[in-house]
Amino acid sequence: MEVISEITYKAYSLHNFRNIPEMSLLSEEELFDIEVVGNVLPFKVNNYVIDELIRWDNYRNDAMFRLTFPQKEMLSEAHFNQMAEALRRTNDKQELKAVANEIRLQLNPHPAGQMELNVPMLDNIKLTGIQHKYKQTVLFFPSSGQTCHSYCTFCFRWPQFVGMDELKFAMRETELLIQYLEEHQEATDLLFTGGDPMVMSYKVFSSFIEPILADTNRTNIQTIRIGTKSLAYWPYKFLTDKDADLFIDLFERIVKKGINLAFMAHFNHPQELDTEAVKLATQRLRNAGAQIRTQSPILNNINADADVWAEMWRKQVNMNMIPYYMFVARDTGAQTYFEVPLVQAWETFQKAYQQVSGVCRTVRGPSMSCTPGKVQVLGPTEIPVNGKMEKVLALRMIQGRNPDWVARPFFARYDDKAVWMNQLQPAFGDSFFFEDELEQMYYEKVSDHANNFE
Repeated sequence: MEVISEITYKAYSLHNFRNIPEMSLLSEEELFDIEVVGNVLPFKVNNYVIDELIRWDNYRNDAMFRLTFPQKEMLSEAHFNQMAEALRRTNDKQELKAVANEIRLQLNPHPAGQMELNVPMLDNIKLTGIQHKYKQTVLFFPSSGQTCHSYCTFCFRWPQFVGMDELKFAMRETELLIQYLEEHQEATDLLFTGGDPMVMSYKVFSSFIEPILADTNRTNIQTIRIGTKSLAYWPYKFLTDKDADLFIDLFERIVKKGINLAFMAHFNHPQELDTEAVKLATQRLRNAGAQIRTQSPILNNINADADVWAEMWRKQVNMNMIPYYMFVARDTGAQTYFEVPLVQAWETFQKAYQQVSGVCRTVRGPSMSCTPGKVQVLGPTEIPVNGKMEKVLALRMIQGRNPDWVARPFFARYDDKAVWMNQLQPAFGDSFFFEDELEQMYYEKVSDHANNFE
């Protein structure tokens, strides 16, 4: 590994963000706007993002600034004014928290049926740190990983970070995780998520991995995935942090054990790929045998441009990463600031896809992670209906709560303003093909939970 100077991690949150030297560039009004929005949505930024990613000479138009610093438009006018008035009226933390929580509960904190449908049971215990939405993949939310090196302003898991315990997914018990995996042999993939699991120390993270590497392992885990923004926001995790070498050694042992190791790396803009640190960290992970698959939502005000996506995919492939997903920003939090109509998202995807070679075309999208599954927008098309051609929107599921739903094309009425699945109407009939079965899943899940607690 090339020599790179060690940088000490330093984070800023709402209580000390005015200490950032670059804040002298902002007006008092801009600083107050950050304070207002930051009291509702989580705010945290570190010195790597500040010093190496944000272009301060044009910060108002800089994608990385908008990606990490709250903007006034991220709240509705009514919600912004409600929080602003509370801040002008009082310094009482409990009163401010109550106002913030009132607003938060109106921002759809747990979209896509996460609380109702995804949380499994084990021996009458509700495993609040596990989600099992798709047959092959179990998501694990370790309690020590419920933060990030910096927070993305679009993050759909923002409830993890705002101190509302009833909105959190987290679990500490390794034994329950392993027991659940042993009893669910259909699960071949274990995805560590959060927050960001790469905020954890080696000692904590390895405690979840070692049982799977042990000779006594009785799970059917064949792939370990790590959902992380660390390559973009703190690549020194794998370079100069005190336990960097231990992590690399652990990753090598996972691969030597015959388990596929995949980093699901979040990159939202090409600027995140330009530093020497991210290049060296990527190389080190690849040398350890890890795959790096990249994903991002398409985001208005950040990356809703075909040229930006094409540049990002090319840079990723040149760094031996695999472009994996273009997502649609979920219907939660500051969605209205980031939302892109589905038709526009598909047009952006298509124009970017046309610009890159076949090795970049591993990417799939635009994809909505909604209640029934991952729904991909295939684009507008025309279908003959009653002797005339009707314009519709073609869709399919990349993943589904029922595996039988996967890869089945279906059609919605053409709507160039719709930004999410629940705004689409079936092109034929009164409902989409999966809706009756999905409703039955809700009923059965609610009944099971009720019976387990009688």
